[in-house]
Amino acid sequence: MYSENMAKRGRTRPYRKRKRARSEEATRRRITEAAVELHGTIGPAKTTVTDIAERAGVSRMTVYNHFPTEQELFVSCSTHWSDRNPFPEPTLWSGIRDPAERLTAGLGEMYGWYAQKRGMLENVLRDERSMPSVARVMDELWRPYLEELVGALVEGWSEAPEDSPAVRAALRLVVDFETWRLFHEMGLDVAGSVHVAVRMVRGAAGRHGRAAE
Repeated sequence: MYSENMAKRGRTRPYRKRKRARSEEATRRRITEAAVELHGTIGPAKTTVTDIAERAGVSRMTVYNHFPTEQELFVSCSTHWSDRNPFPEPTLWSGIRDPAERLTAGLGEMYGWYAQKRGMLENVLRDERSMPSVARVMDELWRPYLEELVGALVEGWSEAPEDSPAVRAALRLVVDFETWRLFHEMGLDVAGSVHVAVRMVRGAAGRHGRAAE
C-alpha cells in the first residue's frame, strides 16, 4: 500500500508542476499586457508598478517577482507588442528593381503603419529620453530595424560614390517616425507624405542618381 501511494504521489507531481507553470505564465502575461496597455495610453514614464498591478489584478510584489527590474519588464512589453504589431517586412518590396518605385512602396506601407501605431510610438520615443531602460530596448530593437529599411531601399539610387552618404542620410530621414509625424502635422496624408519623401531622396541622389533622372 505504501509503495502504491508513493507511485500515485509521484505521478501527481509533474502535473502539479505543469499546472503551476501554466498559472505563472498566465500571470506573467497579464502583467505584460497590463503594462503594454498603460504604455500605449499614458506612456512608460507615467506607468507605475501600482498601476500595472491594479490593471493585471495582482499585487505589487507579484509584479516584482516576475519582473525584478524595469529593464526586464520593458523587454517583455516590447516583445509582446511587436509580436502583435509586426513591423512592415522590407523583403516584401525590396525586390522592386526601380529605386523610386521601391521607396514609394516601402514608405506607403511604413507610413500607413505609423498612422496606426502612432500612440504607442509617440509615448515610447518621448519617454526614452528620461528612461534608460526604454532607450536600451529602442537601441537594440527599433533603430537596427530602421537601418535594415535603409539597406533595403538604398540600392540603385546613385552610381556615384560621392552621393552615397547623402542618399543613405536622406533614406534614414524619410523612414523615421518623426519625419512621418511632421508630414502628418503639416496636413499631408500618406500618399502626399510619400510623394514629398521620394522627392527628397531624389534630390539627395543628385544628377548621378538613376532615380533622379
